[in-house]
Amino acid sequence: MITAMVIAMLVMLIFAKRIANFIESNPTLKMLALSFLILIGVMLVAESMGTHFNKGYIYFAMAFSLGVEFLNLRLHNKKKRKLARAAENAN
Repeated sequence: MITAMVIAMLVMLIFAKRIANFIESNPTLKMLALSFLILIGVMLVAESMGTHFNKGYIYFAMAFSLGVEFLNLRLHNKKKRKLARAAENAN
């Protein structure tokens, strides 16, 4: 267990800068991550008061919204590349 935690910590330290740069360059993804934190916090508070949620629904909603966001990022990047090529060809 301790070995797994140390490995996980090392992986987080290695990739922290890359992930931070990715999140900073995509503000919509940052907003999505913050909303996930709020959703999980509300769920934890509700469960501490005795209400039970089926976590499958919550995880599915999170995965679905993350998938939609990645599709939006992909579309945005394609449009940006297309505009850059068009500008290059115009010069």
